[in-house]
Parts: sequence; C-alpha cells; structure tokens
Amino acid sequence: MDALNLVLIILMLVAGLFLVIAVLMQHGKSHGLSGTIAGGAETFFGKDSGSKIDKLLNKFTTIIGIVFVVLVLLVYFIQPDYEYDGGNESPATAYESSYSENINL
Repeated sequence: MDALNLVLIILMLVAGLFLVIAVLMQHGKSHGLSGTIAGGAETFFGKDSGSKIDKLLNKFTTIIGIVFVVLVLLVYFIQPDYEYDGGNESPATAYESSYSENINL
C-alpha cells in the first residue's frame, strides 16, 4: 500500500503542475477588448483560432482539475491513520514513532 500511495502522490504532483500550466496559458476575460484595441493575434491566427484554443484549454483545465481532485481524495482515503494523543512528544515525533511501528510489522 505504501508504493500505491507514492504513485498517487507523484501523479497528483504532475496533475497539479499541468493544472497550473493550463490555467496560466488561458487568456483573461478582458482579452477580447485588448485584442480589439491592439489589433493583436486575430489577424495572424485567424478569427476563430484563438477561441478554439481557449475552448480546448478550458476543457483541458476542467478535466485535469477533476483528475486532481480525485487523486487528492484517493490519497486522503488510502493513507494510514496516525493518532496523536496530545502527550509530551510533538506531533512530528508521534508521527515518526507510529511510522516506524508500521514499517516493523
């Protein structure tokens, strides 16, 4: 189960990276106005090319966002439970001791 948790965490990090990239590549809501004033890329790429790319990025962002949320929930439910009883040791020390107990099983 530890290997599965590691794989899911790596997939979650990759999905998060793709999600950030997809969001940063999208145009803002005011893009239409600035493109009208500046004359911009509509003449170079064609009139519908920019909107097609925005629609594709919007779908990609939605799909990656859903995958990211599912991965976060899977990691949350699969990870082992660690209890902290509020004793004299810190939560980090309690985590380390419970982790070493689980490994020695």
